[in-house]
Amino acid sequence: MDKTTLLEWYRQMVLIRRFEERSDELYQLEGKIKGFLHLYIGQEAVAVGTIAARDPERDHLITAYRDHGHALAVGLEAGAVMAELMGKATGVVGGRGGSMHLASKEKKFWGGYGIVGAHLTLGTGMALAEQYKGSGGVCLCYFGDGATNIGYFHESLNMAGVWGLPIVFICENNKYGMGTAVDRASANPNLADKAKAYNIPSKKIDGMNVIEVYKATQKAIDTCRKGKGPQFLEMVTYRYEGHSIGDRTRYRPAGELDKWRDEKDPIATLQKVLLEEYEASEAELVAIDDVVMKEIDDAVTFANESPLPAPETLFDHIYPA
Repeated sequence: MDKTTLLEWYRQMVLIRRFEERSDELYQLEGKIKGFLHLYIGQEAVAVGTIAARDPERDHLITAYRDHGHALAVGLEAGAVMAELMGKATGVVGGRGGSMHLASKEKKFWGGYGIVGAHLTLGTGMALAEQYKGSGGVCLCYFGDGATNIGYFHESLNMAGVWGLPIVFICENNKYGMGTAVDRASANPNLADKAKAYNIPSKKIDGMNVIEVYKATQKAIDTCRKGKGPQFLEMVTYRYEGHSIGDRTRYRPAGELDKWRDEKDPIATLQKVLLEEYEASEAELVAIDDVVMKEIDDAVTFANESPLPAPETLFDHIYPA
């Protein structure tokens, strides 16, 4: 790792954190964001570290509905993402997708997918297409711990294993599937073990450490590119907020959240590395924080001033009867 790279990862994680905090305010206090809102606070290292390891020219990404962090990490502009959350015409998909369906053809980022586990089949299909074309492209397919109990999960891993597809299955194990702890919903709470049934190599990774996330993902992608079949990474992470905006997290043990924040916070962890091992200064980090806050303020202004989709475009992008 070099200092410049780590500072960029720091910027991306701070951007995701501040974007999500501002989105929370816009939803709960100002009523500017409607519908569902699944925040990514606490999980920033997973999106930033994994996406940094990809080849943006060849590799595809698909994820579930907690997708704001992935959208920002692939390089979508904060203003366009915020406009999408507000349902504005300038949003990344024209105000038609909202929080759960962010996507970008240019970035090979295919969502943002609302049905639990169903997108694993799509990611598997993308990997099959890249194998068929011989492009060397790999699909990064993200999902939560709860999706490992879904039929789509097992069907997709089986097909990927049978055909040796170039796909990295990335399980973001944030400890809770909605309001249910992993060990209450999964017969085997060691989720990396589930890949072994399909002869897919798997590893459990510290998902709160962006450097470890990057290294593990880079190795998995390289293995796929060499034609050695699918890989499975269980990223052990923690979401600080509820499953969605209306979840008050009363099911968590007392003190659990504080322990993760105090001891494992991904941004604080990277800060410490930068300050102690790479001779970064407090001033450098503060400057990044200031730039990010201005970017967030500008994004909110852009979204607020953007128009809603015109009524006459209601049936655009819909197949004719």
